[in-house]
Amino acid sequence: MSQPLVSIICPFRNTEKYLPEMLKSVLAQSYSNWELSIVNDHSTDSSTEVVDQYAQKDSRVKLFSNTGKGIIDALKTGYSHCSGEFITRMDSDDIMNSDKLEVMIRQLQEHGTGHVALGQVKYFCEGEIGEGFKNYELWLNSLTSTGTNYQDLYKECVIPSPCWMVHRSDFEECGGFNAETYPEDYDLVFRFFENQLKCIPSQNVLHHWRDYSSRASRTDSNYADNTFVDLKLKYFLKLHKDVTKPLVIWGAGAKGKRIAKELIAQNIPFHWVCDNPKKIGKDIYGQKMLAFSVIDEFIDAQNIITVANKKAQQEIREFYVKREKKSMVDYFFFC
Repeated sequence: MSQPLVSIICPFRNTEKYLPEMLKSVLAQSYSNWELSIVNDHSTDSSTEVVDQYAQKDSRVKLFSNTGKGIIDALKTGYSHCSGEFITRMDSDDIMNSDKLEVMIRQLQEHGTGHVALGQVKYFCEGEIGEGFKNYELWLNSLTSTGTNYQDLYKECVIPSPCWMVHRSDFEECGGFNAETYPEDYDLVFRFFENQLKCIPSQNVLHHWRDYSSRASRTDSNYADNTFVDLKLKYFLKLHKDVTKPLVIWGAGAKGKRIAKELIAQNIPFHWVCDNPKKIGKDIYGQKMLAFSVIDEFIDAQNIITVANKKAQQEIREFYVKREKKSMVDYFFFC
């Protein structure tokens, strides 16, 4: 097979502790025709010096300074300097498997344009990985193993931000890094879906995802729960809402309330149901809370599920399956 250039876009900010390990994993790739467009996002530690040492030794490591501020601007800056036929992203605190680029390139060359190459991920940290991260890893890898990532598009981000690769032409057709919306990785996944890029199944763990308390996804307000809810609703209304069908929100927790408030603000009618006897019959935001038992009265409704309890989710799924309703058509899990 040919050896086209792969561009790796990698923002960094104050990750001096982890950069050497990340850079060594890139340099150790079995596929050698790559360029690392690595962008300093206003670091105040010695991160820039660390990267510069590697850039001086290997011309494929190309160091730039963010022309704006924040991850989105850093990604734009990095992309503006790259020229690869294939595009991927890397996080400055993670580690690539040595065959990551080779496996993804091979996938894309076999399947052609209109596809996104994926890899399974493995969390690691200095201590114990939390139960939530373990469950996310298992769930994410189960989707990637079959290429069915989009089937749970509204639950969580279904493609890990540092473990995908696409043809440059497809990337630009999807708008690349030009969107201004956080969480930027999840927004890009929605645009992959919107542009009908097919997920290529992968059985390989290609990326090691580091977790630590000061990681941006844990501390940056751009990745707070409310931003995820807002993004999900935005794309649901754009991509899946059927104006000929009634809309039902199931659940009156924080996510359900945020969705309800936004729908009210946009003058979008909906019914609101839950199974909490303390809330049923009450007026919330001018909307009467109904018992979930009335759902059968809303024929051909679209249903957004905001119930987080796993057991309850399974019961709700069985409820719809029994009625021959289809996921991502009739009902959508938002958590």
